[in-house]
Amino acid sequence: MARTTITTQVAIMGAGPAGLMLSHLLAKQGIESVVVEIRSRKDIEETVRAGILEHGTVNLLVDSGVSDRVLREGDRHDGIELRLNGESHRINFKELVGESVWLYPQTDVFMDLAARREADGGDVRYSVTDTSVSDLEGRPKVWFTDSEGQEFEIQADFLVGADGSRSHCRFQIPEANRKWFFHEYPFAWFGILAEAARSSDELIYANSEHGFALISQRTETVQRMYFQCDPKENVADWDDERIWSEFRKRVNGNGFELKEGPVLDKMVLPFRSFVHTPMRYGNLFLAGDAAHTVPPTGAKGLNLAINDVKVLFEGLDSFYSKGSSVLLDSYSDRALDRVWKAQHFSYWMTSMLHTVPGADDFDRARQLGELRSVVSSEHGKAYLAESYTGWPEVR
Repeated sequence: MARTTITTQVAIMGAGPAGLMLSHLLAKQGIESVVVEIRSRKDIEETVRAGILEHGTVNLLVDSGVSDRVLREGDRHDGIELRLNGESHRINFKELVGESVWLYPQTDVFMDLAARREADGGDVRYSVTDTSVSDLEGRPKVWFTDSEGQEFEIQADFLVGADGSRSHCRFQIPEANRKWFFHEYPFAWFGILAEAARSSDELIYANSEHGFALISQRTETVQRMYFQCDPKENVADWDDERIWSEFRKRVNGNGFELKEGPVLDKMVLPFRSFVHTPMRYGNLFLAGDAAHTVPPTGAKGLNLAINDVKVLFEGLDSFYSKGSSVLLDSYSDRALDRVWKAQHFSYWMTSMLHTVPGADDFDRARQLGELRSVVSSEHGKAYLAESYTGWPEVR
């Protein structure tokens, strides 16, 4: 069977939220794109991921015409709660910085984007195999085989690698032309999905002598929660009673008790920070997890990916509408400015709330001193609130 050639302006590897959002924004400006994805649409829809959206991400989903479902079905959170040894301290985002975040699962973001691209006739190919790329310094090419066994070659002006943390595109950049920054944390999260009522209307970040815990929500009857654990922890060793006992030690106290129920799912999530620089090589641009990952404590991963494609879209739009490459040439620097802010904030939240293995009494007392410095200072709380809800755009 002969290989079929597709000519387009922008080829996009990866049909997660980053790739689909970029394709959507480009289509609104009449810029052609083809998106290829090795996973099936069903697989992506069923992959459980975090779900805190910054106000800028929500605005982009709504204002660009993807969907307003986040406003109708998502939960607006005007703050979070920090618990220090059972004492509650609310960080009021609205009062401090005038912004909020939304609890809205990443799977729903994907479904909204996938439905919008389908309704608009977008060219999105799921379940492809045998992907490879070439000619990154010239006119990029992408080879793939579709789900029916037909071979294709895409020829494009630009290639965008939005293909996740195991990015194929990232590894096509010569070592001499890239630098990687990597940090692995000595702990992980033990995550559960539980059939239970909500324990709180907003997220609770708990620091205790027994370690960190995060109480989040999914629906009125299903909740997502996490506690700090060893990265090598075996989920099979934990029955429901042992899990809830661990949560009680870390969160309950001073009149507060978690609402418990059957554990529906459990997993261990390792932590790492990673940044690939620069985020461009020739006519290849990296976006989202292909270029950077953060620990989930700061709720930044999806939001960084959406910001990447917004910045990249502005560069591509300027190139095609004005013939200017200025914004494209500054894409990496502009995106990385926010990436490193997010890396710092995520590292700070993680180190401030988690217990490092081998920590002594001084480490514990110093950590509590840092937390109390934040919750007792309007400026400290405002920094946390601004970072959590999202920074102003870099121009």
